[in-house]
Amino acid sequence: MPNLAPVSVRVSKKERELLEAAADQSRTNLSDFIRRKAVEAAEIDLLQQTRVTIPAAKWKQFEAWVNSPAKEIPALKKLSKSRPVWQD
Repeated sequence: MPNLAPVSVRVSKKERELLEAAADQSRTNLSDFIRRKAVEAAEIDLLQQTRVTIPAAKWKQFEAWVNSPAKEIPALKKLSKSRPVWQD
């Protein structure tokens, strides 16, 4: 397991009881449960971001990429012509 750094979070008694019950149901300890759920929530939040920030120093490089001709990717072309697995 990688080096872990402590994080301290204050919760009410009822919140702790809820978290402990969920951890028990997941057959894990409270610390592992909270860490796993917090990381999952953080990943979801980051994936749902709709704003992308491009540093000014990279802007010209980004514009060049956007304005470059599209590249054909044979594997994607083949995939686009296949029937989705959920329709089989």
